[in-house]
Amino acid sequence: MKKIFSLISLLTLNFMITACGVQSIPTAKNAVEAQLAEITNQYKRRADLIPNLVKTVKGYASHEKETLEGVIQARSKATSTTIDPSKASPEQLLAFQNAQGQLSQALGKLMMISERYPDLKANTNFLKLQASLEGTENRIGIARQRYIQSINQFNNLITVFPTSLTNSLFFKHDKLAQWTVKDIESVEKAPEVSF
Repeated sequence: MKKIFSLISLLTLNFMITACGVQSIPTAKNAVEAQLAEITNQYKRRADLIPNLVKTVKGYASHEKETLEGVIQARSKATSTTIDPSKASPEQLLAFQNAQGQLSQALGKLMMISERYPDLKANTNFLKLQASLEGTENRIGIARQRYIQSINQFNNLITVFPTSLTNSLFFKHDKLAQWTVKDIESVEKAPEVSF
């Protein structure tokens, strides 16, 4: 009888621990860090494609120096702004987002140049790079969406009862900053290109 009671007590204790978030809160925190790392991975992929794209465009549009230099500078800033997923503060996240946003705008201007150069627009290398870049932008969007979802799940775990009780007793995590867009108008507005 004592063995059965001990087994039931052990199973009940195990259930109570797992049901209250002792395992789910750290797991959710790890998921948030992994999703942010995936975002940085996709931004790195985009940054690696840019030199080839700029080189291809330079051959056709050598006098579009200002736009090409803008892309190079934005890429440099975006690659120098790094973020540690395990220690990301809201300020670091915002600086990282701003640098990537500037690069996105510069790339938009670069892509619009192709409208002025029919030979470039038909160039196989340019088309392949453009398709790779578009695919990367889609991957970035998906990675950001997953990151937003993982932050939401983590924040729910640490603020909603009963796991919030576990957080306050054992972990004391604060809510994580959500991925935001600082200036909605600049994101919604297409980049302007003037020649």
